Amino acid sequence: MLKAVVQEETTGCGIASAANVLGKTYSEMKRIANAMGIHAADESLWSDTEYVRRLLSSAGLEITPDEVPFESWNALPDLALLSIKHHREGGRNFWHWVVFKRIDGQPFVLDSASYLPSNVRTDFDAMQPKWFIEVKTAR
Repeated sequence: MLKAVVQEETTGCGIASAANVLGKTYSEMKRIANAMGIHAADESLWSDTEYVRRLLSSAGLEITPDEVPFESWNALPDLALLSIKHHREGGRNFWHWVVFKRIDGQPFVLDSASYLPSNVRTDFDAMQPKWFIEVKTAR
């Protein structure tokens, strides 16, 4: 059964998304992130893709270099980080990280938000992704 890692910090969606991609617990991923100088409380984590890219790259995954504008759920690759809840504050872009995964042709979103009734989501109409980053598994 597909299970999602739930973020243990209000601002830990990037760390939780990396854990969801890598099959780690939140605390395991947080330890790795902290050792790399990445902390959930750092506001730049909420508006910069570099931190999550570094977490996934350090595990041997290949991440596309650009954010690709979201067009449709069907156009997404089998594994991707998505930005949803996109908004601007003080001239900076902010978003919530989620993981899109397609397993045997079935699409799912792993959303780490602790307030959700289910962290494995298929309510695609309720989410409004702005862009995605493709994650390619290690060769």
